[in-house]
Amino acid sequence: MKKKLLAAAVAGAFALPGAALAQSSVTISGFFKQSFEGYKLANAVNLSNASVTGLADDSSRIIFNVVEDLGGGLRAIAQLDIRFKPDDVQGAAAAVGGSIPSGNTWVGLQSPQWGRLVVGRLDLHYGNTESTIEAKTSLRGSSVSLLAHARGTSGGLTHAGRVAIAGATRTQNVIHYMTPNWGGFTLAAAYSSNPTGADADMGSGMRKGNAWQLHPMYTGPNWRIGYSWWRSKPDDTPRGGTPPVFANDQRGDRLHGHYRWGTFQLGFAWDKSKVRNHATGVQLSDRTAWSIPASYTWGPHEVHAHYTRARDDKATPGVADGAKMFAIGYAYNLSKRTSVGVSYARINNDTGAAYNFFTAASLGLANATIAAGEDPRLWAVTLRHAF
Repeated sequence: MKKKLLAAAVAGAFALPGAALAQSSVTISGFFKQSFEGYKLANAVNLSNASVTGLADDSSRIIFNVVEDLGGGLRAIAQLDIRFKPDDVQGAAAAVGGSIPSGNTWVGLQSPQWGRLVVGRLDLHYGNTESTIEAKTSLRGSSVSLLAHARGTSGGLTHAGRVAIAGATRTQNVIHYMTPNWGGFTLAAAYSSNPTGADADMGSGMRKGNAWQLHPMYTGPNWRIGYSWWRSKPDDTPRGGTPPVFANDQRGDRLHGHYRWGTFQLGFAWDKSKVRNHATGVQLSDRTAWSIPASYTWGPHEVHAHYTRARDDKATPGVADGAKMFAIGYAYNLSKRTSVGVSYARINNDTGAAYNFFTAASLGLANATIAAGEDPRLWAVTLRHAF
């Protein structure tokens, strides 16, 4: 349960002047979520040990939301989203963000008449999948594993041909606007002056990059449909030279939605992602993927599943580099805040593909690079406590 506190009660902990917080309120929320997992690579190539078991994090977090009433319906708002790994403070833990505001962290203004405007660091585009399996079971089972990654066996793409669309994480340097809800319709628009790092335009000899997202969405009584448009060209592309892989231009189009009958929900997501070498104009990836997620709840029980498929990449003609993913999970709610879940997920890569589970290396147990044609498997037992 969220607990609303006066900011003065936490002012001492943050060493902030009490007077500056006297008219603000702070809501503290978040969750601890850990999984005991088994990870295995079928068809392993040149690996003496192709399996591992152990504890993995599922993006545990503590969130501080700050609100101040400015009058006339206008409010000042801010959020600090702290990500942490309860099982590990070394090594891969740095991949969670490496700093306190590593999650969705922002400050801005909100009005019922004008909507919400915030600036900071936010998740954009990649997470619109309609899948619910990752909420109470392992995060590695998410369909983001395929939907948010472009493939290809040529063009210098990293991770055996894998590049994350919209970083598959928070985008930096973001100005984000959300309209009011107009009879179920909303529009989100975002701009980033550099999506991959700190702005470094002055005297750098590099192009000035940016990223854009438009996300219209309509929500009905028991259904939703949305479309996300993403374009990105990061700063770090030397003029006239070959850019680093992570600085290549990206284009993403995602159509998603769901329909709900009582406690049964069926969704869909269709994604088309492209990656282009800015310096040479070569198309590195042109991949289409789709996903069908479903969920059903009764009493304290929940079942979630999805089937997701990535087609062969058009930028690598004649190469079989598509993949199929299936995941299923069951969660039992011990209370409104605490649940235990079990899940199973598998990816079948074609001979030229090397898709891996989302966060498998940063939060999970996969410390080895996936080789083309290897097939990851995962089982997990997950404990989650929200507050």
